[in-house]
Amino acid sequence: MTRLIPLLALLLLAAQPAFAAERWPVKQGDFTIRDFHFGDGETLPQLRIHYRTLGTPARDPSGKVRNAVLILHGTSGAGDNFLTDDFAGVLFGPGQLLDASKYYIILPDGIGHGGSSKPSDGLRAHFPHYDYADMVRAQYALVTDGLHVNHLRLVAGTSMGCMHTWMWGESHPQFMDALMPLACLPVQIAGRNRMMRTMIMDAIRNDPAWNHGDYKQQPRQGMTTAIDILMLMISDPQHWHARYPTRDQADAYLHAQLAKRLAEYDANDLLYQFDASRTYDPSAQLDRIEAPVMAINSADDQVNPPELNIMPKEIKKVRHGRYVLLPISDQTQGHHTHSLPIVWKGYLAELLKESQH
Repeated sequence: MTRLIPLLALLLLAAQPAFAAERWPVKQGDFTIRDFHFGDGETLPQLRIHYRTLGTPARDPSGKVRNAVLILHGTSGAGDNFLTDDFAGVLFGPGQLLDASKYYIILPDGIGHGGSSKPSDGLRAHFPHYDYADMVRAQYALVTDGLHVNHLRLVAGTSMGCMHTWMWGESHPQFMDALMPLACLPVQIAGRNRMMRTMIMDAIRNDPAWNHGDYKQQPRQGMTTAIDILMLMISDPQHWHARYPTRDQADAYLHAQLAKRLAEYDANDLLYQFDASRTYDPSAQLDRIEAPVMAINSADDQVNPPELNIMPKEIKKVRHGRYVLLPISDQTQGHHTHSLPIVWKGYLAELLKESQH
């Protein structure tokens, strides 16, 4: 049964940092890629990729790393999104599926996100217009050149990171043992998904205060509209209604979220983050993927609604692909279910067993 948590407690939980890092042996660092060339021809003399790791890489007698796990975050997120009780507390602890004492867990911040190079560092709208292919190439450089990992036990990702997971499988088909894309589709972003992304970008660009990216203060009107659309995009009607069953609770949550996100987000960063999906379309090369794939979506995900019937068709192109549609339950939370392994960890266990060497 869904429990109704007092509003104040929910707001306090939302305001807490993602994770008490002292509970885990987390290491952080920055890897600098010199003279990084973007797919459209733009360059940066130095591209910084921030990352966090847990555990230690273990090599077999041939020198191949056998225990590295790469986990990729969603749009506007960062690697520390996974250092929560709901995620790390379910997967990274002693005896759990990705026990950090046994696995080497890599949590990068994508280009334009978190502690990695991004428009708000100073270049603003003159920052290169990266796309997902650029992000995956930078992740690969971090893993191989920065962390000296030559093989991945697992690549997993949520939302945007889910899309990157498909691209990893196609770009480096022999580099990993298994792939787990969570909450996305392996096709071009179109229909309502694309429209809502365009609404977010247009809201920012059409605010006169944006000033072609050269604003002195955040364009509040455009950012408020963009955040409103983003919240609707990833919302879960059933879960939200259970948690905020009165008018006053719903209004208080909305206003608290707007204030929090307006304080945290940068307009250029958010604009670039959504624009990065413009070239995504792995559908034509799904047959290149060699590793077993466990693709998971939830039936209440409004970003990837199952009634589109896309995944059952596309998964057939994957040699060792399996698609799981999680039914709506008291545990699922729409698109956010991707970060609730308590719901899908059984399928991760199956994937790890299936792909074990």
